[in-house]
Amino acid sequence: MSISNDKRNAKRRTLGLLSAAAVGALTAGLPNLASAQAKSVLRIGYQKYGTLVILKGNGSLEKRLASEGVEVKWAEFPAGPVLLEGLNVGSIDFGTAGEAPPIFAQAAGANLVYVGSEPPSPASEAILVPHGSPLKTVADLKGKKVALNKGSNVHYLLVKALEKAGVAYKDVQIIFLAPADARAAFERGSIDAWVIWDPFQAAAEVQLKARVLADGAGLVANHQFFLASRTYAEKNPKIVSIVLDELDKVDQWAAKNLKEAAQILAAQTGLDQATVELATKRLSYGVKPVTPQVIAEQQKIADAFYELKLIPKKISVKDAVLVAR
Repeated sequence: MSISNDKRNAKRRTLGLLSAAAVGALTAGLPNLASAQAKSVLRIGYQKYGTLVILKGNGSLEKRLASEGVEVKWAEFPAGPVLLEGLNVGSIDFGTAGEAPPIFAQAAGANLVYVGSEPPSPASEAILVPHGSPLKTVADLKGKKVALNKGSNVHYLLVKALEKAGVAYKDVQIIFLAPADARAAFERGSIDAWVIWDPFQAAAEVQLKARVLADGAGLVANHQFFLASRTYAEKNPKIVSIVLDELDKVDQWAAKNLKEAAQILAAQTGLDQATVELATKRLSYGVKPVTPQVIAEQQKIADAFYELKLIPKKISVKDAVLVAR
């Protein structure tokens, strides 16, 4: 009996030691696990140009957010509409686009919010024609093939340019092409005009000697917006504020150092220096809050798109402005 008890006691001691060892091993791993769980990620969508690219190039945001336990991950998109689709489906948290993409996205039910904007930059988008084109004015576009990226900022430029020239929107053969495809069509001569933004615009001017038929001056403001998913912005107001602050610092620096800013953009985008310098001169600088006036301008664009049946329903742009709590 005593031998049996001794065996049972020994077995209990062995199991106790094994359990203690297992608990110890798990406990030893808990700090690392907790650290991994505490570290959050900010996913930023950017296009092949602009202030976000300069910010990405100088690395200041990563340094600033490291103290907040936030890691930054960058994702490149070819244009605003697909970037905002990424925001809508949750693949990014923050990004940038021009005036038209947020309107199309909001009309499609995207749960995004405007969190900042840059001043107007009307010369940073234009209607281009080939160097030897016989077209001289916007009125000459009647019946012609005009390519643009559907739902992008330049969509509204074309609407306003045609309106001013007295040409009905339906009287132009509009072909929806992404920038790379539109450039190829432009070079082949299979389209008569291309409505595009910088740096693609500058690249066509420098490399193809494309001629500006009309830019946004006197027609559109061409604001650049910074947007976030509503969920992310509501949960992380401090992080969003830090990003906007760092963006503004980059903007202020770039405005005084255009050549150096162009060098960063050239390195980040792979574009040649001459192209980037031309585009950089046309940029506007300084990140600002989204004012009621800017939202009213956006509402005019949204109303125009609805009347042209480019969006399926009327929207209230101010519904996409984050209300301070």
